[in-house]
Amino acid sequence: LLTHSVTQWVPQGVLGIWDTCPETLRFRLSGFPRKHNEGRIEVFYKGEWGTICDDDFSLANAHVLCRQLGFVSATGWAHSAKYGKGTGKIWLDNVQCSGSERSVSVCKSRGWGNSDCTHDEDAGVICKDERLPGYVDSNVIEVLVDENKVEEVRLRPVFTIATKRMPVTEGVVEVKNKDGWAQICDNGWTPKNSRVVCGMMGFPHEKKVNKNFYKLYAERQKNHFLVHSVACLGTEVHLAACPLEFNYGNATESCPGGMPAVVSCVPGPLYAQSTAMRKKLKMQSTVRLKGGAKYGEGRVEVLKGSEWGTICDDRWNLLSASVVCRELGFGSAKEALTGARMGQGLGPIYMNEVQCTGHERSLWNCRYKNITAEDCKHTEDASLRCNVPYMGYEKTVRETWYWDSSNVTEMVMSGVKCTGDEMSLSQCQHHRTVNCQKAAARFSAGVICSETASDLVLNAPLVQQTTYIEDRPLHMLYCAAEEDCLSKSAAKANWPYGHRRLLRFSSQIHNIGRADFRPKAGRHSWVWHACHGHYHSMDIFTHYDLMSANGTKVAEGHKASFCLEDTDCDEGVSKRYECANFGEQGITVGCWDLYRHDIDCQWIDITDVKPGNYILQVVINPNYEVAESDFTNNAMKCNCKYDGHRIWVHNCHIGDAFSEEAEKKFEKYPGQLNNQIS
Repeated sequence: LLTHSVTQWVPQGVLGIWDTCPETLRFRLSGFPRKHNEGRIEVFYKGEWGTICDDDFSLANAHVLCRQLGFVSATGWAHSAKYGKGTGKIWLDNVQCSGSERSVSVCKSRGWGNSDCTHDEDAGVICKDERLPGYVDSNVIEVLVDENKVEEVRLRPVFTIATKRMPVTEGVVEVKNKDGWAQICDNGWTPKNSRVVCGMMGFPHEKKVNKNFYKLYAERQKNHFLVHSVACLGTEVHLAACPLEFNYGNATESCPGGMPAVVSCVPGPLYAQSTAMRKKLKMQSTVRLKGGAKYGEGRVEVLKGSEWGTICDDRWNLLSASVVCRELGFGSAKEALTGARMGQGLGPIYMNEVQCTGHERSLWNCRYKNITAEDCKHTEDASLRCNVPYMGYEKTVRETWYWDSSNVTEMVMSGVKCTGDEMSLSQCQHHRTVNCQKAAARFSAGVICSETASDLVLNAPLVQQTTYIEDRPLHMLYCAAEEDCLSKSAAKANWPYGHRRLLRFSSQIHNIGRADFRPKAGRHSWVWHACHGHYHSMDIFTHYDLMSANGTKVAEGHKASFCLEDTDCDEGVSKRYECANFGEQGITVGCWDLYRHDIDCQWIDITDVKPGNYILQVVINPNYEVAESDFTNNAMKCNCKYDGHRIWVHNCHIGDAFSEEAEKKFEKYPGQLNNQIS
């Protein structure tokens, strides 16, 4: 019986360990914005993490370091703290490798701890996204078993109707090795084995199989049994992580009875064929994923009381991640990600050091510690990627290509409106019959895909703290009128006499995503506004609305992005964008842009509003002009009470911060819960 020993490391970022030095060195990639295969290089030496200075740094150095991190090679390197400044020691300086060294410790340098650098010179590396053979970290399981390697597992359906249905939920279990596909003998096959296979296929549960049919099927087939027996615990994320006994004799006679293992899986609500199962998807869950680019991945958030919060990544692993994946109707976990890899969350952090056995029905059933103020920050938010069912199409975009539209002969869809939650375009709202006035091929829709995106969120407490009323004289509002920042009745006012009543507040907009927020248009197409003496990179960056209790808009405002810049940033993050001297505009990951309450158009004109109870609603990036990983947190709302002279603002929060039940109690009109306009 061959058993599997999996060497795992629990890193902050990506971690590797090599024992070729007198003292064991550990390496990790840190900082942001970054992907899992790039970042500031940090070394653990003499009990302390430290950085490497960029003096004399080269691609050869990066090759050595990437190999120590478990990647095959480097594709580049970064200087001047591109991924943010580190802290603590600068362990190495003037490092000079040839590129063939097994460890950076044998490369030429000034010696450990001997440096004249500051953290402004911290080096970073960009590694090729390909692991060294046999390398396993805590995020991705790939197990080598003696000379046999279970590379892939599949369910091969045998019913004719099942071969045409997606996803495939039942069939013969087949494994692939160097010689091709083969079966597994079902001697001693258990529901725990089926659970592991179903998890790999993207399904949360297994069910019993009618073996009588498959026995008749097996008698008519010539089977090739690669694996003689399997003994899973049921918590493994891959069949290769289970104890397996491989067949080394006659492959067709090694299974008494000649019956191949058959598995039947229960799909999650999202992939269920029945309407009843799909309705379960709409039920309120206490766990959700946010910030992912596709189904089955994202930052893990849990509901406690009526407010959503995140969990800390301390001791976060595949067992705990798999519990979340199955709870949400997916399979086992593919990756357990640390270091806010799916962006930083907002609000409370509820759980720390989560420890699941893998059998729990809910994350709340696992052991965990409650958070104290010094335990965790949102830079340590845990996230994951789940195994999801194969739906008959490629899951990733493998290349960028040019489409020659001259070959297109007809339009197949028009009027397409998606909420973003659909499995395919056919599930989106669209015209029953194609109705496209501009039928030429050059009017065909197209997309540009990206692995990462920004994620803008408004600081709701700051809005509540800074809201006030100002009666501003008309003679001070000419520029605001030119930019259409006043209500329509202002056009009939007796200019320059009189005033307008303005509801003013500050907007602090954070980018908590994984890519910088950049204006859709380049500088060449920005619009100059002579009155204020600045350019607008986006005509409408934010909508400001005052709503009645039943949802009727009673007053509105908007803010053009005359200047998108990094006003300030989180610790360790450097500013990249500023508007001075016609500079580049944007908001860096980990930074925020502040529109103060005392600048023009940072208001709603409420001159015509009568006293009463209202809802203040702010929506960022309302026209979806710039891609974001999560539009559901772009809307913020507050309760307002206006007596004709003063205004009271309370209960300001992001649209998806509370449970559905709590939202329903938000006056009569729940507001726009997200930026998905129906």
